Amino acid sequence: MAKVKHPKKRNYRQRAHSNPLSDHSFDYPLSPGVMEWSKLYPRFKPGDEVTFCDVGCGYGGLLVTLSSMFPDKYMVGFEIRVKVSDYVNDRFLALRQEDEVYHNAGVIRTNAMKYLPNFFRKGQLEKMFILYPDPHFKKCKHKWRIVSEGLLAEYAYVLQVGGLAYTVSDVKEVHDWMVEHFTAFPLFERYDPPQDDKAAQILIGSTEEGKKVLRNNGQSWTAIFRRVDDPHLVNCGES
Repeated sequence: MAKVKHPKKRNYRQRAHSNPLSDHSFDYPLSPGVMEWSKLYPRFKPGDEVTFCDVGCGYGGLLVTLSSMFPDKYMVGFEIRVKVSDYVNDRFLALRQEDEVYHNAGVIRTNAMKYLPNFFRKGQLEKMFILYPDPHFKKCKHKWRIVSEGLLAEYAYVLQVGGLAYTVSDVKEVHDWMVEHFTAFPLFERYDPPQDDKAAQILIGSTEEGKKVLRNNGQSWTAIFRRVDDPHLVNCGES
């Protein structure tokens, strides 16, 4: 059997930052019901659902790790940069030739800030990951950050009640920003995961960015949030 040729990141280099509010050309479904997931996953069949999403998946390190840890879950990474998403796609094509376990993970080039509800119905996701997001340090660019009040409403929409949002940053100010916004949003609460939460155990060291932080003896901050019931709907039901 010929040796599988894996893609090399140096052939897919691209600027680290992208303006998520600028106009890009994306293909996206008009609604979740018409999304053809079978084109992304070789074994996807009617009745299957994608339940994990890595928002801003970068070079796909987390997806590779999660794929083998949760072989019965379909997962997708969203990445706005075209060359980076091409790399992740080619990475999984190569991995699948070596080990069929990677059939459940894939990547889509899209803008999660604009099109998340086009891909997922209400309450579809079990887990969402926002790891090492672009910090957008300048105050005038804070509107580009992947965590905001408006976006949290969309995250709450696609996450099922009890679903989890995992966040990591190596920038304390960005970590504090995400904690502040998630905590203030009524449909999320800070969550302390049990020791057997496998996803929580690999948040820092699975991504390429996280590995770089570890090599440089840097520090990362994690926070996990659970999707809770709408308190207004709960109160109405009890009255």
